[in-house]
Amino acid sequence: MGRLEARAGDAAELASLADGDADMVAQLQQELVALGRELDQRELELLFQDPYSDYPALLSVHAGAGGTDAQDWAEMLLRMYLRWAEGRRLKAEPLDQSEGEEAGIKSATIRFSGPHAYGLLRAEKGVHRLVRISPFDSQHRRHTAFALVEVYPEIPDDVEVEIDEKDVRVDVYRSSGAGGQHVNKTSSAVRITHLPTGIVVTCQNERSQQQNRATAWRVLRSRLADYQRAQRAEHLADLKGDLISPEWGNQIRSYVLQPYTLVKDLRTGHEVGNVQAVLEEGQLDPFIEAYLRQEAERRERGQDS
Repeated sequence: MGRLEARAGDAAELASLADGDADMVAQLQQELVALGRELDQRELELLFQDPYSDYPALLSVHAGAGGTDAQDWAEMLLRMYLRWAEGRRLKAEPLDQSEGEEAGIKSATIRFSGPHAYGLLRAEKGVHRLVRISPFDSQHRRHTAFALVEVYPEIPDDVEVEIDEKDVRVDVYRSSGAGGQHVNKTSSAVRITHLPTGIVVTCQNERSQQQNRATAWRVLRSRLADYQRAQRAEHLADLKGDLISPEWGNQIRSYVLQPYTLVKDLRTGHEVGNVQAVLEEGQLDPFIEAYLRQEAERRERGQDS
């Protein structure tokens, strides 16, 4: 905090010299705003207590209850996270995507890398609910749709993860969706199923089966590491979603487009009225920071008790 304290001291000295001088007052105001921003950033850095905070994040979106609306909603969420990552200059690498039957997607997995990628995105883990006039309803009725967001840290190769090859089934198949004709000519997509846990990983983004297989194994190792870590901590609710169903009663955040506009996080109570700024521009930082601060307060209360 040495440099920050020095800047605060300089600002205090400037304030004592300003004495109504308009230029000095304006300079002081600018410095106070800059100090406030830096202090907020320093304070936020202290919130990343998870040992995997700086690891890349593997984020999956799955359409839940709501039919075609849910698949469209899953694609809207995916676009929101890509916009958010673009604003934070995080690298986004698509790993897998299953297209919806009429619109949207059934599921998709993206790898995000950059400063605090997992530390930030873990705040998004849970069920997200959308309320709007459905564009797929000819009678223009209001519909509710759900999607499940899963987030895991990508575990590096030097971290030991217990995987018995007898517990794993590997299937190859032809890729579907975007990628051109070449994608569908050969069985390049890979699906790995871990039988004891039921965890299923698919990858079809790469051109070759070998590349898809390597990526799928990397994702499986990360998901199993998260599974084993949660078991050791006895926090089973944090697992792959076995205990979380993407439907009524389980949402962490609601996005309402009708009859009013509101995005509200049900864990922290943080809310904003500008839904488009969140969905179209990816303005998620206030929600993420509110969650991280709430977590920090809970840890502090736990230490004090």
